[in-house]
Amino acid sequence: MAKKKYKKLVGGRRLNRSFGGDTFIFTILIVFGIFFAYPLVYAINNAFKPLNELFIFPPRVFVRNPTLNNFQDLFIIMSKSWVTFSRYVFNTVFITVAGTVGLIIVASMGAFVVSKYQFPGAKVFFNLVIITLMFSGYVTAIPNYLIMAKLKWVDTYLSIIVPAFAMPMGFFLLKQFIDTIPDTLLEAAKIDGAKEWRIFLLIIMPMIKPAWLTVMIFSVQGLWNTRASNLIYSEQLKTLPYALSQIVMGGIARAGVGAAVGLFVMIVPLVMFILAQSNVLQTMANSGIKE
Repeated sequence: MAKKKYKKLVGGRRLNRSFGGDTFIFTILIVFGIFFAYPLVYAINNAFKPLNELFIFPPRVFVRNPTLNNFQDLFIIMSKSWVTFSRYVFNTVFITVAGTVGLIIVASMGAFVVSKYQFPGAKVFFNLVIITLMFSGYVTAIPNYLIMAKLKWVDTYLSIIVPAFAMPMGFFLLKQFIDTIPDTLLEAAKIDGAKEWRIFLLIIMPMIKPAWLTVMIFSVQGLWNTRASNLIYSEQLKTLPYALSQIVMGGIARAGVGAAVGLFVMIVPLVMFILAQSNVLQTMANSGIKE
């Protein structure tokens, strides 16, 4: 009787699984959720721990005597730098925003053409993009540097922003999502007199919003955390993660500052993911309108 009542009440619909099956699944999800949330909770608590709690053994997850001294010390150290803290922040924000916007524009336009226009070599081009997914940034670092040096873009913002436009994962996700849009919808728009740009901006982009939001999260995470130390040498153009990494290298005395740095660097990608997590799940499920 309890099982029948459970099936009728949960979610307002009848469930196919048994009460025991659902309990088992939820238990597994909770265990894995705790497992994945542990590093985040630990990092947040470390940022507010005084030095005596940071070095206690065995280490404690939760802070006993929270303090803001770590953040105060961080800003004091940054204020003594001959390059202001705001300059480092501006460099990182500018590179992140410009690189992300450019990636979404370039990747979505390219994915639209490859997906909906059967031009010669389209499959070959897409296969090359898939192949590039196998290579990490470390493999392409030297060729990338040689290209930037040839273009005389070393020690400029362009050396970081322009390569970000060519993120193969972004192109792949957008192309796969655009494939789910029926061709009949685009043909109907053309019959109504819509031009290619109008179709792209008013039909394609709104319908693939979950996909480009997911790409945006990946791009922000990569660009926000980039140090760019191999391409940018001027201190005025250095990014915030590079400046913060130099602070952490100060030794044990700066362990608390290092914990604050870790939280400061991870907060932006974390907030981005929280705000767009539903779109990420939708993209990974490859949902959309299918013909």
